[in-house]
Amino acid sequence: MFVRLVYESFRRQKRRKLLAGAAITLGVGVATAMIAVATDIGDKISRELRSYGANLVVTPQEDTLDVVIGGVNLKPPSDGAYLNESDVPKIKGMFWRNNIVAIAPMLPVSTEIGDSNKVTLLGTYFSRHLTYGKVNFTAGVKGTHPWWKVQGAWPDDDSPDVLVGDALAAKLGYKPGNSVEIADEPHRIAGILSTGGDEDRQIVAPISVAQHLLGRDGVVRRIYVSALTKPEDELARRDPKSLSPAMYDRWYCSPYAQSIAYQLQEAIPNSHAEMIRQVAQSEGTVLSRIKGLMLLITLAALVASALAVSSAMATAIFERRAEVGLMKALGAGKMTIAVLFFLEATLLALIAGTVGFAGGMVLAHKIGYSIFGSNISIQPVLLPLILTMAVIVTFAGSAAAILRAMNFDPVYALRGEA
Repeated sequence: MFVRLVYESFRRQKRRKLLAGAAITLGVGVATAMIAVATDIGDKISRELRSYGANLVVTPQEDTLDVVIGGVNLKPPSDGAYLNESDVPKIKGMFWRNNIVAIAPMLPVSTEIGDSNKVTLLGTYFSRHLTYGKVNFTAGVKGTHPWWKVQGAWPDDDSPDVLVGDALAAKLGYKPGNSVEIADEPHRIAGILSTGGDEDRQIVAPISVAQHLLGRDGVVRRIYVSALTKPEDELARRDPKSLSPAMYDRWYCSPYAQSIAYQLQEAIPNSHAEMIRQVAQSEGTVLSRIKGLMLLITLAALVASALAVSSAMATAIFERRAEVGLMKALGAGKMTIAVLFFLEATLLALIAGTVGFAGGMVLAHKIGYSIFGSNISIQPVLLPLILTMAVIVTFAGSAAAILRAMNFDPVYALRGEA
């Protein structure tokens, strides 16, 4: 009997059921897309935010002096303190090596150009191919400082060619292809560099040029590292020395900026690694706000869906008041009435939820390709969660109307009165 009553309800009230089903489908579809994107967004946003540049810096343990570089407070090494250039590839041997997307060692040296003009020459990698074991990778400022712009060409890492900062070039009249005397040695200017930072007043050259001027081969002053990290939480901010073995393993095996910095210190002897705080905190803030926005959109879609279902179900049940009155007159109790209508609501929620889930998958894929240029992976466990949400939304929208139906007076209901 219940099955027949439910079937007849769907057959005779197609329009009402379609309206309620459409509301559930739209709400659940948006929720599916937002949840799918939110659960798969961490790495994608982290990669997008790598346009901020490096978020970690490695310096010698002997660092003592404070200085501001590009608006970021760092502790560069004191005179005579260096890291070994040969240790740079060891970064790709650490636990979170796959999260390291860019590396760039740097060596600043004071020198003279032209007619005794004192400048800083910054030695670095532009795009050098390195090997660690069986791992081949490319290191250089093209990855850690993606906002650097060059008018002309990037120098080759094995050449003596240099870049001249645009402010320095404007002051001294240099152009790409010109020659500049650096410590009485001629170097071809491959391009003019624009960074918006101190490098605009400097010369940037392959690191071998800086080492030659310094008279020390195979040394660097600091190493910038760009890594995919997880936003800080309470565990991330704790001192690893104070953690229990189990909590330490959890901290060590989580891609926090702090744990990756700790592993960098393990990989590079006599080093100190730390976050570039402004970059790391900005990334966590952006990710948290985007996820918060998605949560608000999801809640708004589900609330709107529940309100639409409430309107459609209230009208549908009101139209069936005579049917309810007859059932009560024949001895049906309030619980029987409630079970009947909640069974209809459950069936409607499951059908509309399945359709909404499919539509949400399509929407999530479109969002992934249009914003991140990659696919959004949908976890299978999301389907039962979405169907549960659809049932809850439908019950929430139907509860008031069903409660009213349970309290219909059969005398007035059979006469067609509310």
